[in-house]
Amino acid sequence: MKIRLNLLPFLPLIILLFPTLSLAQDYGDDAPNKDTPPPGLVHCNGVYMSYSSGGREKLYPRTKNATAQAWSFKATAMIVNTGIEEVKGWEMFVGFHHREIIVSATGAVSSDGDFPYDASNGTTFIGSPNTDLKTSIATAGDYTQISTNIEITGTVFGGKGAATPMPKTIKLTNDGWQCPAATSKGGTMQVCCKRNPKFKAKEKVKTKFTPRRRGDLNIIYDILQAYTSNYMAQVTIDNNSPLGRLDHWNLTWEWMRGEFIYSMRGAYAAEKNPSECLHSKAGQFYGDLDFSQVANCQKKPVIKDLPAERKDDNIMGKLPFCCKNGTLLPTLMDPSKSKAIFQLQVYKVPPDQNRTAFFPPQHWKIDGIVNPQYKCGPPVRVDPTGFPDPSGLQATTYAVASWQVICNITKPKPKAARCCVSFSAFYNDSAIPCNTCACGCGDIDTDTCNANARPLLLPPDSLLVPFDNRTLKAKVWAKQKHMAVPKKLPCPDNCGISLNWHLNSDYADGWSARVTLFNWGNNAVEDWFAAVDLGKAGLGYENVYSFNGSRVPPKNQTIFFQGLRGMNYLIGITNGTNPARDPQVPGKMQSVISFKKRNLGNLNIPGGDGFPKRVFFNGEECELPKHVPKKSSGKRLSGIRFLTSILLTITTFLVTTNRFLSCV
Repeated sequence: MKIRLNLLPFLPLIILLFPTLSLAQDYGDDAPNKDTPPPGLVHCNGVYMSYSSGGREKLYPRTKNATAQAWSFKATAMIVNTGIEEVKGWEMFVGFHHREIIVSATGAVSSDGDFPYDASNGTTFIGSPNTDLKTSIATAGDYTQISTNIEITGTVFGGKGAATPMPKTIKLTNDGWQCPAATSKGGTMQVCCKRNPKFKAKEKVKTKFTPRRRGDLNIIYDILQAYTSNYMAQVTIDNNSPLGRLDHWNLTWEWMRGEFIYSMRGAYAAEKNPSECLHSKAGQFYGDLDFSQVANCQKKPVIKDLPAERKDDNIMGKLPFCCKNGTLLPTLMDPSKSKAIFQLQVYKVPPDQNRTAFFPPQHWKIDGIVNPQYKCGPPVRVDPTGFPDPSGLQATTYAVASWQVICNITKPKPKAARCCVSFSAFYNDSAIPCNTCACGCGDIDTDTCNANARPLLLPPDSLLVPFDNRTLKAKVWAKQKHMAVPKKLPCPDNCGISLNWHLNSDYADGWSARVTLFNWGNNAVEDWFAAVDLGKAGLGYENVYSFNGSRVPPKNQTIFFQGLRGMNYLIGITNGTNPARDPQVPGKMQSVISFKKRNLGNLNIPGGDGFPKRVFFNGEECELPKHVPKKSSGKRLSGIRFLTSILLTITTFLVTTNRFLSCV
């Protein structure tokens, strides 16, 4: 049976939202005035979306380079449910591709991060506050419930004249919907998306608000108790990434309506300055409150986990999953340390003095030490969280209201990592060190070294000493190998943590590698872990001999390893035996890893299959060399030199281990 949709209820909306329409290709002038609805909306039976340019203006600084010139632009995106099915948690992708920076958007937020957001590769808008699109039939044509208008303001680079660049595409990214290629005419792009008849939706629990999503880090903001002037909230942080980790985490957000934190349990604020409350609207409204006892008055508080010794504190502790000194480990490593919880009492100011006025903080950020960088999205309203009843009965108690914040790990930019990798192999007597400025060169005088030069090849034993002690070795080695030495030597890698991947052997039905971890920092790293993605070759993983190792599902191509019990402590750099003469010695740990080749097809181990595609240390992705050792470029590493390197490593390890054990 065909259902004909009556579009008469949409006419006021169409007239309101489309007083002007523009028609162009990739760049377009402002649209001519029209009061007629676009044909795409009239004939769409599903979800109609459009993107209309609104012109742009040249920004400072003015430059003659057209591609580097910045412009401000305005645009309007619209999404309308013209079908017979409600769209829950709508997601509209706009394929920006002209280095756009989205500064603000009304009616929606970016699910990828806070504004201003670099949308060079596009971004997905989600409704705020209107997260769902009801049907015209169910709402009697209530435009506020069936559509959302998004007014976008941003910055764009390049382009011709005053024409505003258009996105590549727009589409609905919700499961079960399919969108044809968007059409453009003038300054308007439009598309009509429809239900995919072949899509079989998984049975989901019906929710009143947006369904909960999954990310690398899942943060829930629950309102547990509500009063006229304040409420009690609980923040729960779950580490869902098999390779994610945080040490000494710092969590921050921004209060948007003058709130302040009166008290906390399970965490504490880094600063406590009552004068910030006294000179604010809160100080005027709460005239008799002793602000010297307030936990934090900042608009952007920095919150830290409590140390373990405060776990049983009657005032600040005694919360499950609290007080781990800011450590969040993967569940693969320790499920008990993969979650953090803290509570806070939040005071509100007028006009929010009622029991149902809740506004979660915005602009969430979280980071740690030598950990991956996380990008957090906005808080999204979800169904209230259920908790076991505190009385012990088989009942469920629900939060008053709940919001979810999703944080995902971002890939570090070039020369902005926190760890790096060097390569070496049994068939080549030169080691490829970490990339120049792999972890940045911000504090280096680049007048004395070249930040963009390729690193010099080294003898393998040079990897055991700090960079400052390698210069002479590198020059002598280059002379022996008849390699050119530039007048301006490459800058160091500047990484506190480095890993050496040495291809140890390659035979008919298997191969092996040796991984060595170096800690060049002053502080020891406790409960460390590393992961190596070897692509197809990783499926042949057999064993790691001095660490605990396992495959990471579902692909099983990544090998996860950590220290054995009592050996998971990577000490920091120490002085040599004779500090005046000997170089400093980094903390190091080492193990051999063996692999099989059976049922994996043709593997070219020296050609690249035996070297990692990605390497992680404590969740942070490390920068890899741009090349692997070549089999034809050098002689096989001699047994004497190889044995000397191994003996030196083992001796150093035993000395440092004995020193550590003696300290314990």
